[in-house]
Amino acid sequence: MDTRSMTFDERYRAIHARDTRFDGQFVTAVRTTGIYCRPSCPARTPKPTNVEFFATSAAAHESGYRACKRCLPEAAPGSPAWDVRGDVAGRAMRLIADGVVEREGVAGLASRLGYSSRHLTRMLSSELGAGPLALARAQRAHTARMLLVHTDLPAADAAFSAGFASVRQFNDTVREVFGLSPTALRARAPIAQRARAASPLDAGVSTGLISLALPVRAPFDDAGVFAWMIARAVPGMETADASSFTRTLQLPGGPAWFRMRRDEKAGSNSGSGERLSLRLDAHLSHLSDLAVLVARARRLFDLDADPVAIDAALSAHPELAPLVAAIPGIRVPGAADPHEMLIRAMVGQQVSVASARTALTRLVAELGTDMPADGTPTEATERRLFPTMAVISEHGAEVLRGPAARIRAIMGAADALASGELTLTSGDAAEEQRARLLAMPGIGPWTADYVRMRVLGDPDIFLPGDVAVRTGAGRAGLPEPIRELTEWAATTAPWQSYLTAHLWRASAPSSSPNFETPRTQEASA
Repeated sequence: MDTRSMTFDERYRAIHARDTRFDGQFVTAVRTTGIYCRPSCPARTPKPTNVEFFATSAAAHESGYRACKRCLPEAAPGSPAWDVRGDVAGRAMRLIADGVVEREGVAGLASRLGYSSRHLTRMLSSELGAGPLALARAQRAHTARMLLVHTDLPAADAAFSAGFASVRQFNDTVREVFGLSPTALRARAPIAQRARAASPLDAGVSTGLISLALPVRAPFDDAGVFAWMIARAVPGMETADASSFTRTLQLPGGPAWFRMRRDEKAGSNSGSGERLSLRLDAHLSHLSDLAVLVARARRLFDLDADPVAIDAALSAHPELAPLVAAIPGIRVPGAADPHEMLIRAMVGQQVSVASARTALTRLVAELGTDMPADGTPTEATERRLFPTMAVISEHGAEVLRGPAARIRAIMGAADALASGELTLTSGDAAEEQRARLLAMPGIGPWTADYVRMRVLGDPDIFLPGDVAVRTGAGRAGLPEPIRELTEWAATTAPWQSYLTAHLWRASAPSSSPNFETPRTQEASA
């Protein structure tokens, strides 16, 4: 749900009811105590006259408030607004989460968004209550809290992993935001969390692993997401089973290995408990990449979606109500790497998921590179990295199979990405990204929209040319002709991506939740 339009009274009723649905979507600041809380904070509800609301924790920081030590608002799931919103603020927040400010500064962020630094700061301050530096600082504070609570990393390592330039800056920020020193914040962690932090390698893998709990809004169709990963996992680079997904990934600081898995101690993923989470295990070349990896893992598993709002909207349609009841909390998987996602989408044009997986396996085996010897846990089977765009553009014809026009199109896209002629990031403006992709040979509407759904996390993408979508539509009692189906799908906006996910599922055999067959009639030439 979009909380921007909520009145003061509506927000106050939400905090009075301790409604967990709003956690991460706004924070409640209390003038008399100088603290800010998540909406579901169990503390006594303050008087309305003592309350003010902020869209972001950074805005609360800028106004002089510190985080509540009881409800830990920084541990709430992220706001779904940054995917729903395609405006500058939403794009900026996605890029800030991906570490752009740390790597390129405010000037780099502004350049990516097409504005001057000064104008971007004014826009974000007006819209979100804080400028890009403050928003990035809040992101660092959030990462720091996760590391202090969930790992046994020394304070200095936690500081640089969170993106701080110095230990002193880290100490000052933690004290200012949380009202505690890093040592005291770590000491306040629940005993169970500290025990896990002291021995984070509870899955039996080698040393050097960081293990974090990533909060999730319930309900969460984890079975469906893991099934999606199983169907598409590329051997040598990815491994998936019913409760975990593991892969290698090139991050700004170097190669990384990570695993997402059910956190069995966090409760049922299908329920409505507040503390639902997945567990992220990571092995990094550089600790500074941790915040970037967390952001990408959350996007890959669509952890910041608002399932209650999505399910309620889709269930209002009688044709969809049975689908939603059968699969509450469905998710639309995102992308770990935008460039890789485009190549995977193009390889998958006009072929089955299994055929695309076979082609990608060959591509990774022959053109990918090995992880450094110390880049993965000893027991890991994932040792290959997805090939770079430069390598695909030069050698793709030696490995790829299929129509010559499609091979040329894939190599052309890879060359454009490698040279910078084509840009593709999670912070792109949706329509501009689509236009750039459609201008490339061999990329049609299905591919451009599928990439937009996966890379941007756009919740309102429908794929009427997808064979599986139309099959699922027929089984759900929806019109199958493309024009009629497109018109009907528009009535589910802004959640058409989740409609697409439900129709994919409806197209699969009842015994399989593998989201089988995003195939299209799209030409590759």
